[in-house]
Order: sequence, then C-alpha cells, then structure tokens
Amino acid sequence: MTSGGAGAGRCRRIGRYVAGSHPPVPSLVLAVAWAYGVTGLFAALDPLVTRWRPGAGTAVAAVTVFADLLLMRALDDVRDLDYDRRFNPGRPLASGAVRVGDLGVLYALGAPAVLALNAARPWQAAILGVQLAYGVILVAVHCRWGWPPGERLLVNLLVSLPAPVLLHAYLYAGYLHAAGHRAGWPGCAAVVVAVLAAGHAELAKNITREPRPGERTYAAALGLRGSAVLALAAPALSAALLAAWSRAPLAWTPAAVLPLAVPAAAGHRFLRGRARRPAAAPPLHLLLTFAGYAALGLAR
Repeated sequence: MTSGGAGAGRCRRIGRYVAGSHPPVPSLVLAVAWAYGVTGLFAALDPLVTRWRPGAGTAVAAVTVFADLLLMRALDDVRDLDYDRRFNPGRPLASGAVRVGDLGVLYALGAPAVLALNAARPWQAAILGVQLAYGVILVAVHCRWGWPPGERLLVNLLVSLPAPVLLHAYLYAGYLHAAGHRAGWPGCAAVVVAVLAAGHAELAKNITREPRPGERTYAAALGLRGSAVLALAAPALSAALLAAWSRAPLAWTPAAVLPLAVPAAAGHRFLRGRARRPAAAPPLHLLLTFAGYAALGLAR
C-alpha cells in the first residue's frame, strides 16, 4: 500500500474513532456548555465582578475543551484497552476499528494544535501543556508497570484528578486574562465546585447492582449503598458550596441547586432496585449544571 493510501486509511480509522468515542455534535454541545458555564462560575464567585459577558476567548476555550476531552478520551481508551476488550468490546479501539498507533498519531497532532490555538495566552498554553504531558505520563506508567491497577477505582480516581483540575485551571487563567484580575481564593473555590460536580459522572458510571465477574465497580470498595451515596454527595456538596459562595442575586440560587434533581432521581431509582444508573443522567446533570453556572455569571 502506498504511503498516501496508508494515510487515508489511518484518517478513516481515526474518523471512526471520533464518531464512536467522541461524537462531534453532543461532545461539542458539552464542550461549549463546559467552557461558558465554568467561566460564568468564576464570575459568579468573583467579588470584583460587576458585569460578566463571554467573549472571543470563551469561544476559543470551548474549542479547546472539545479537543482536550477527545485527547483525554484517547489516552483513557489506550489505558483501558484490555478491560474494554472484555467488557466493552463495541468501543472503537477494543473492536479493532482503530489502532493504538492511530490514537498516538491523533494525540501527536492534536496536542500541538491545541497548544497553538492558545499560543496568544502563554499561561493558558502552559497549563494545557502540563495537563497533556501528565496524561501521557499516566498512560506510560500504567502500560509499563501496570500502576495503578485498573480495579483500584478509588486510587485511579485520585491519580486522574489532576487532569480535570488543570482543565479548570486553564479556564480560570482565561477568565483572569479577560477580566484583568489576579488569582484569588474565589477562583480556587470555583474549581472545587466544578470538579465535584463533574466528578459525579465518573462515580455514577461505575456503580452497578449486579457486576459481571471482574467488572470494575466502586461497590467493591465502598459497598453498594456507600458508592451510591458518594455519587450523590459529590454534586450535592458542589451545589451547596456554590449556593453559599455565589455573589449573584439571591433570587438566582435555584440555578445552583435545581440540577441536583437529575442525580437525585437516578439515585432513587437505583436504590429502589434498578440494576444500573441511567446512562443519560450524568451528562444531563452536567449540562444543566453548566447552564446554571452561566446563568449565575450573567446575573452579576
């Protein structure tokens, strides 16, 4: 096969991967909500803000979040390949629709492109560079030494935590650049609020009442009820902190707490006997949460 034919084949495989693991339309909707919502969250907690409106930098951040989530998804799929071949064989990498080398090319091309997109703002590019490098190191350590073991979900959760923290730090750096403010505790508080809210999706997806032999589940470490309670506690604590720290008018407080109805309803159905939590509930909760953040920011 000619090099041109090989390249075309690789592009097709990568295209199938994106369609199967990071569908462009819903993923872009989530990325836009994430960038605009979390930027609004910083404004909602910032005591120096009198009026916030998103600008061109927020649009760049949305494209960056979309690409960043794709690259992080690729790294996660490489790390979880053996597990997915057993429990999620329909995923593009596990099914053979795309190869590990293809994802390596995707990352090698995508990471510099994302950094170049943010080159005009060195602090943001630097934070992204640290996050992208950390993800590669994490996968390399796992592939070389098998650490942390995949079944140690709580350890994996803690080890993976810097990636979302750095993504929110990137958004905070963009907010500070646009607002002309210096970093302060409200920004750190906002990152805590956002990470707790986003953590619900990770916790909820690995809870099942009837795990298959070898299937990873938080119930193995926390028990069924304990893992279900933790999955609801994270967004509940996030909403409580947001309601307490928000500087938006008091009438807008429901924007902080109403998204909790989704994980609460899903958790109730699960504890009443459902085998697994509804797959659509975590992304719906995230979208509503980010919309609430944006509303609180715009209300300043």
